[in-house]
Amino acid sequence: MQTVSAFGLRRSALTLQAAREEIVSCEACPRLRSYCQMIARDKKAAHKEETYWGRPVPGFGDPAARVLVLGLAPAAHGANRTGRVFTGDAPGGSGDFLMRAMHRHGFANQPTSRHRQDGLALFDAFIAAVVRCAPPGNKPTREEIVRCHPHLVAEISALPRVQIVVALGRVAFESYWRLLAGRGIVVRPRPAFAHVALHRTTSAPPVICSYHPSRQNTNTGKLTPSMMARVFALARRELSKRPRPEPQALSPQSQAPFSC
Repeated sequence: MQTVSAFGLRRSALTLQAAREEIVSCEACPRLRSYCQMIARDKKAAHKEETYWGRPVPGFGDPAARVLVLGLAPAAHGANRTGRVFTGDAPGGSGDFLMRAMHRHGFANQPTSRHRQDGLALFDAFIAAVVRCAPPGNKPTREEIVRCHPHLVAEISALPRVQIVVALGRVAFESYWRLLAGRGIVVRPRPAFAHVALHRTTSAPPVICSYHPSRQNTNTGKLTPSMMARVFALARRELSKRPRPEPQALSPQSQAPFSC
């Protein structure tokens, strides 16, 4: 039986596991695959004894999530090493910065994200990325963003309860509008990106803008812990105004990353 998600995406037998398998096996961007494999081979001195993931990174979180958190791409020695989004930066890095805010507002069971076996679980939230391979200089090309877009579509089509999107950074914000345009939902004029701005549409989940929790933003004070917390406080308030979707037939999904 088919159902239709809040994004207008038709769902049939597609599952998060199927989407993960497609993501992990993707070889669509030779530049990114070569870079990730090089990083996994050469490693960082601090992690020289570890086995790097070195493959495209699927999303992570609650399969019944009502909040979709959309980031940019894996970090070379973060998710490219650990295999889980926003995981593996040094203490106080982007993963910890994000989890501290999510934990404060009940979307995570702990305020840190260090490795795949650290016990982290998300509640009512799912984290995905615009690009699934670590890009050189943290800058994917436009063509790479477009080639990776079907993976985002696949994951979202397997998340039938999403009611709010949190876009971490301008690239994620633009990808959200691309996603809607692909469903025939075109917003003109295009809303402006601004931290904690909330943009609504008539036929899709609203999007909350946030600066990306990169070290460039957090170390310079462009994004502070209180600013990050405000984003998820707003997401929590928006959820409180909305009826909880009826339970659907969701197959059990582990929050652990796909491995093979």
